[in-house]
Amino acid sequence: MAPKWGDMENRINFTKAIIDALPMPSLGKRNIYHDTKISGLQLRVTSVKTFFINRRIKGGDPQRITLGRYPDMTIEQARRKTLELVHDIAEGKNPADMLREARKEMTLDGLFEEYMNRRAVFNKRPDKPKATYRLYLSKFGKRKLSSIKHEEIDRLHKKIGREVGIVTANIVLKLLHVMFNKAINEWRIWKGENPAHGIAKFPEQSRDRFLQSDELPRFFRAVAAEENEIIRDYVLISLLTGARRSNVLAMRWNDINFDRAEWRIEETKNGTPQTVALSPEAIEILHNRKPTERVEYVFWGIGKSGHLEEPKKGWKRILKRAGIENLRIHDLRRTLGSWQAKTGASLAIIGKSLNHKNQNTTAIYARLDLDPVRDSLNKATSAMLEAAGLKKTAVVTQLKK
Repeated sequence: MAPKWGDMENRINFTKAIIDALPMPSLGKRNIYHDTKISGLQLRVTSVKTFFINRRIKGGDPQRITLGRYPDMTIEQARRKTLELVHDIAEGKNPADMLREARKEMTLDGLFEEYMNRRAVFNKRPDKPKATYRLYLSKFGKRKLSSIKHEEIDRLHKKIGREVGIVTANIVLKLLHVMFNKAINEWRIWKGENPAHGIAKFPEQSRDRFLQSDELPRFFRAVAAEENEIIRDYVLISLLTGARRSNVLAMRWNDINFDRAEWRIEETKNGTPQTVALSPEAIEILHNRKPTERVEYVFWGIGKSGHLEEPKKGWKRILKRAGIENLRIHDLRRTLGSWQAKTGASLAIIGKSLNHKNQNTTAIYARLDLDPVRDSLNKATSAMLEAAGLKKTAVVTQLKK
């Protein structure tokens, strides 16, 4: 027998196809349907479709508790929420009070805004977390924090890893994990659970690419042939200091001490300061760049930051000219560390010079002064120049010829 439509209650299996096909009642009427899978879950159909449950609270009259509107709330979410509320009622809690409190709760969009406002001073490249959030997490943006569950974040992580890449998936997971951790443990603005907690990151193969002996001559010739002197000097300083990309881009004249041959970085990616020992070759490049008028940045630019922002095009020109593939700017940092190791530097010395944050060796780094670091840098630089076919005593002007 066909069901009778109107102001009646009907039992159906809630599926997307069935709910989408439900007829709209006449004006002023409503249809109510019971889910056959989860007892207590109901759907009210008027001009809209809304999930709700009816339950007696602490022996009182039945109360209708609205869960959410379909399809903004999925069938799976409605079923899961129903089971949670039925459990809460059995423990003597009042879900209506809890839901009223939840309406005041922060959304993920609100948490991300809070994260960006509080972390803005530390974000050297705020465009990166913004892009990550927009591309992969914004679909949860209007959701209350308590509605975001561990299992759906686990599914999202696996899906991104499968369709985009494991590195991107891990970046997304880390951003969400940090946001919730800050809200719970540091800012105290959220008392719930972290849905990203306990999800294992994909194992990432550590990159071991650096400039080999046979590549150095071609590389130095290609750099010397670069017509854009800002790009050319930026690449050389990146190689000769081993500093991180963002720090070299934002290098300031005020932070360079020519007398001591040192460059002071007030805050690195690790959140710690670093004093970089400058080799004679690096000092010579900086002397040649020193402006006659007051300029803040060593590698100035016309963008909002005032310094060079993206050397990608120049870097591609250099690699094409050198005939070198699969080399990133960050690999210059690894190149210096590798050549330090080749010339006998200890792991502690390399860690100090590259400002690696390693819990096992932090205490050792703290006891090191710059003299052995400087010796190691100078020795590695000389070895690279020798491998490139330049004299051991080569000065920087030879690099530019």
